[in-house]
Amino acid sequence: MKKLLSLLLVALLAFSLAGCEKEVEERDYTDFTLTVYFVPSRPADEILTMTAPLENLLLDELSDAGYDIAGVDILVSSSYEAAGIAMLSGTGDVAFLPGGTYVMFADTIDSPVEVILSAARSGLNKDSLDAIDWNDGEPTLPIDTPVNYYKGLIVAGPSTAGQAVAAKVNAGTELVWDDVKDLKWCVSSPSSSSGFIYPNLWVYENFGEKTFGDMPNVTESGSYGAKMADLALGNCDVGTIYADARRDYADEWTTDYSRTLTIWEETEVIGVTPNIMNDTISVSRINLDQGIIDAIQQAFINIAETDEGLAVMAVYNHTNYVIAIDSDYDSARALREFMANN
Repeated sequence: MKKLLSLLLVALLAFSLAGCEKEVEERDYTDFTLTVYFVPSRPADEILTMTAPLENLLLDELSDAGYDIAGVDILVSSSYEAAGIAMLSGTGDVAFLPGGTYVMFADTIDSPVEVILSAARSGLNKDSLDAIDWNDGEPTLPIDTPVNYYKGLIVAGPSTAGQAVAAKVNAGTELVWDDVKDLKWCVSSPSSSSGFIYPNLWVYENFGEKTFGDMPNVTESGSYGAKMADLALGNCDVGTIYADARRDYADEWTTDYSRTLTIWEETEVIGVTPNIMNDTISVSRINLDQGIIDAIQQAFINIAETDEGLAVMAVYNHTNYVIAIDSDYDSARALREFMANN
């Protein structure tokens, strides 16, 4: 009996190992054409012209990684959602998806869609979610480390009401609804991530599910330059900006806007939004195994380090890519839930 059990265990082990070997066996991609989707953030013919060199760049990179595929098809989807649908069906293998679009399709049941890279930009020397950490009177400066996100800031200007709310923040006092509801807010258009959408989410999460719609003095300033001018002139008490906007308008603050003190002395951060994630490069696992996914990931990193690759990625103003994971986009999930309910 013991001998029989031993033989059975050996047989089961051999079967299990054989199954594992079969499971990890790499696919043959010699007859495979990789389909890459771009979303229509500009005219399709313009995108196709700018991205045409990507076919050979990807073929070369994948060949160097040991994958001699048949070709690369570069397509422009009819909409952002159409690119996501192609990824779900397997008619698309790689797609440049904005964060919100990625989350929409990654969160479907049994989704094959997975983020592999995010577009990156230089990080900043201040990166805290705590507003007071931005208020040391020193400039916000770029650093060499690339990051795949940026933050939105709610900044108080030199008006009496703006400085009063800033003083509470800098004293470590938690703001309440009465502190912010009657301020004169200068925001961007409702489609702006750092100028409207994420600051509106910040209001919702920090003040009992209130929004800009519950405030009587919210106005649209237009450009960020116009918003900074409104802050300087006292037309608004607080403004919604991207994290390095004060650096971009520091000179204008004392020249065009005629302030005598610097922008760092006269503005204070009273709120910081969650990370606003940059665009993704995502894959569909339907036609791809992990080996070629890793190769595609490294291929795009390498391509972005060349002049020819940068010319291609300029279609979306991308300059390089960093490895991304799904949880990086949890702030986009929170935003989708907020937008669905408001």
